[in-house]
Amino acid sequence: MTSRTAVVSWLLDSDPSIRWQVMRDLTDADDAAVAVERTRVAEEGWAARLLEMQTHDGHWNDATEHGWMTTTDILQVLRDMGVDPASERVRNAIDRVNTRITWFQIDGRPFFDGETEACINGRILATGAYFGANVDRLLQRLLSEQLDDGGWNCEAPPSTRSSFHSTICVLEGLLAYETARGPSVEVTQARRRGENYLLERRMLRALSSGEVIDNRWTSFAFPPVWHYDVLRGLDYLRMAGVRPGAQVAEAVALVESRRREDGRWPQDTVHPDRMKRIPLDMEIEVGGPSRWNTLRALRVLDWYGAA
Repeated sequence: MTSRTAVVSWLLDSDPSIRWQVMRDLTDADDAAVAVERTRVAEEGWAARLLEMQTHDGHWNDATEHGWMTTTDILQVLRDMGVDPASERVRNAIDRVNTRITWFQIDGRPFFDGETEACINGRILATGAYFGANVDRLLQRLLSEQLDDGGWNCEAPPSTRSSFHSTICVLEGLLAYETARGPSVEVTQARRRGENYLLERRMLRALSSGEVIDNRWTSFAFPPVWHYDVLRGLDYLRMAGVRPGAQVAEAVALVESRRREDGRWPQDTVHPDRMKRIPLDMEIEVGGPSRWNTLRALRVLDWYGAA
C-alpha cells in the first residue's frame, strides 16, 4: 500500500481548504504556518469561488423556492472548508445574510433564527455560531426539541424516535456553538445525550434488533449536506473530544476497510441535493479519489489509534 507520507503529500497538493487542515491535523506544522495557509482559503480556490457566487440579496441564487436551502448548504461547506470568519470577504458575505435574508414563508424571522426542521436548523446553528451570528433563539429551540432517546428528528412531533440525520446535524451545531462561545452546562449535557444516542447504536445499528439501519451510511460523501454517514459521525466524535471505545470499533473498522491500495479513500457517492444546490466542480466523480474523504478518514484513524 502507498505510504502515508505519499498520501499526505497528495493531500497537500490541493486546494487551500484541504491544505490548512492537513497541516493542522496530519503534520507537525507550527501554528503560524497553519494560520497563514488558512488565510488563503477565502482568497483562492473553492471557497473563494463560492463567496463570489453570492447574490446581492444575500442568497447563493435568486431566492427561488430553494434559495434558503442553497444558502444553508453553501454556508455549511464554507464552514467545513474552514474559511476564516474574520476575513473581510467572509464578514461581508455574512452581513448580507444577516441583513437581507428572512424566512418570509414563516413569520419573517431572520435567517439565523432558523426554520422548522431540526436537520436544517442544526446546520444553521453550526454556521451561525461559526460565523459569529446571533443564534441564541435557535439554540434554545433545538435544546427544547431533544427527544427522550437523546437525539432529534425533523418529523417530531408526531414522531418520538430520533433520526441519525437530524441528530448529527444538531450535534455539529451544538459543538460549533460551544467552540465559539465557550462551554455551557446545558449545551454540553444535551450534546452528551446526543452522542450517547449514536454510541449506543454503534454508529449505524438499530438499538432493538442490532441490524444495520441503512447501508447507505457505509458510503462516504463530501459534502454530506444533511445526510448522516459513519465517517461523518466519527469525525464529529473526534472533534468533540469523545474518547473512542468499543462502541465505535466496528465503525472505525468500516472506515479502514474503505481505504484503497493507493492509501486514498474514494468519493463513494454524491448526494443529489448537493448537485442541485452547490454549484462547484469539486470531487463529483463517484469512485474517484477524494481528498476530503481521505483527510477525514486519516484523522479519524489517528483519533482512534491515540486512545
